[in-house]
Amino acid sequence: MKLDFSQLNKQTKQSFGDQQAIIKKVMQGKVVNCKECGQTLFLVPPEKSEQPGIACKKGCTHIHLDFV
Repeated sequence: MKLDFSQLNKQTKQSFGDQQAIIKKVMQGKVVNCKECGQTLFLVPPEKSEQPGIACKKGCTHIHLDFV
């Protein structure tokens, strides 16, 4: 039996690309809204949280980022 991961790989690639676009827009200062609640996404710097990244106020979107 051979497993076909092509659909999973396609979905993963699309999700990664979507997250990259969101991060890029937020870092450029553009307004991006959460797909779940519609609130504006904002940068959470490492000085303010142990889990820095991009998030909405409700917490339904949170993209974790590593700051070096």
